[in-house]
Amino acid sequence: MTYLALSALTVRPLRDADADMIAAAFAAQGWNKPAAQYRSYYAEQCAGERQVLIAEINGEFAGYLTIVWQSDYQPFCEQAIPEIVDLNVLIAWRRRGIASALLDAAETLIATRSPVAGIGVGMTADYGAAQILYVRRGYLPDGRGVASRGRTLHHGDVVLLDDNLALYLTKGVGTS
Repeated sequence: MTYLALSALTVRPLRDADADMIAAAFAAQGWNKPAAQYRSYYAEQCAGERQVLIAEINGEFAGYLTIVWQSDYQPFCEQAIPEIVDLNVLIAWRRRGIASALLDAAETLIATRSPVAGIGVGMTADYGAAQILYVRRGYLPDGRGVASRGRTLHHGDVVLLDDNLALYLTKGVGTS
């Protein structure tokens, strides 16, 4: 695995002017992630509902993640566990430690508000690398099984296997 020199990597908050650049970077690799999504994220960041962290390599956008301070996943919401959501690294920048750097920054930020960080991971093979990364970083299942759209599922529930089906994990990150 090739890691980046630390001096080349910057993690910073989302800026209003970033939306078009991020959307264009994902469009260039064939992903539909509209600029409106990032404008909405920025508005939520300004309102204190979400924090968005941007990773850049020598000033070039490489990826991002967001932290929602009040999770849509009911068990996290009830326990005031902030949730890391929407971690994305451009394909060209993967396997270079960027996701880990974003997670390090997110966990440090979460630790200022909560002793626990939460994260949901998809259940399809598309999420295989993320599943492995989170476990290696010390995230463990919360013990409630799979969920969809923030709702814990029960034996006999019928669901569509899509990006909404997730296993939720937690990790101790410090004291609040």
